[in-house]
Amino acid sequence: MTVQESPTVGTARRGDFAELRRRVQEAGLLRRRPLYYACRSTVLLAALALLLAWFTALGATWWQLALAPLLAFVLGQLALLGHDVAHHAVFSGRRATDLAGIVLGNLLVGMSYGWWVSDHNRHHAHPNREGRDPAADSILFARTVEQARRTRGLRRTVARHQAELFFPLLSLQALGLVVATCLTLVRGQVRYPALERTLAVLHYAMAAGLLLVVLTPLQALAFAAVCGAVLGVYLGCIFAPNHKGMPMSGADEAHGDYVRRQVLPSRNLRAGRVVHFVFGGLGYQIEHHLFPAMPVASLGAASHIVRAYCAEIGVEYCEAGLAASFREILRDLREVGRAAGDGAAVGARAGIAPAIDPEAEVEVEVDAEAAAGAAR
Repeated sequence: MTVQESPTVGTARRGDFAELRRRVQEAGLLRRRPLYYACRSTVLLAALALLLAWFTALGATWWQLALAPLLAFVLGQLALLGHDVAHHAVFSGRRATDLAGIVLGNLLVGMSYGWWVSDHNRHHAHPNREGRDPAADSILFARTVEQARRTRGLRRTVARHQAELFFPLLSLQALGLVVATCLTLVRGQVRYPALERTLAVLHYAMAAGLLLVVLTPLQALAFAAVCGAVLGVYLGCIFAPNHKGMPMSGADEAHGDYVRRQVLPSRNLRAGRVVHFVFGGLGYQIEHHLFPAMPVASLGAASHIVRAYCAEIGVEYCEAGLAASFREILRDLREVGRAAGDGAAVGARAGIAPAIDPEAEVEVEVDAEAAAGAAR
């Protein structure tokens, strides 16, 4: 039996985001932060230039492998900067946003900006919704009992032990980004295919050329492998605490108004400034999902407003420490993986309330005005 929501409650829920947005806007947290992003970009580009100069000066030595994790960290930070650009947190215009995103993604990181935007659009529209959120349908991890039971052969073996294989599997994330980029650009499934192809080819040509000129072939292969593995684990560890181990919903299952649709499947990190810096500000995942265009430098201040407002309207606000988040992720993966091994039922996941429009899509660059309209 389905409990029907009264018109009064439904109207109140639809107004929840409008009231929250009003409070956040009055606090001045939706304003762009050009100086912050100018400083952040300058520091990252300087760090990249310094690392490349250091790499060239060291020459053909196995000590170069010590630089690989540092380069992976800087590349990850550049990818996070591209994430903010894609959300229109940096530029208001689409042309400037796309150009900056393509330079950061394709040229500097080696990842198709257009592919990532398309993928991330669907994630923001349907967080933790199986069949609609690409992150909920990962080929590396089974997120639900049904996914685990559908696995076969090697995939089932991996699913059965996915908790133990969590970090090793994350090391493949960067390779997966390269494959997705190549397939997307070959097919031309982006807004600016020629520009994206040119800059991506330039990235990999320069990277291969630099590696082979400075290092021996074996050293070059080892450096690329270490850098790619660390980058994959780094990016995976940034995004895993945000939604893994949180409530899931089926493709055809209704799931809540805008506030609940974004808050209930998301988890914030309770951590200090260093951790939030390493995570590119995305440890404030709830605020980021509610206000995608908000500069990450404003998310911490917004969290105080959002946390208090969620308590006021009775919406669960999930927040956990870094270690506790990963313990919950591993426990959830282990329980789901158990279903792949013996078909045993695992603990039921919390449901998500009925949606206003299950077919609605939002874009990565959606701003607070657009979200308010969706909530209404």
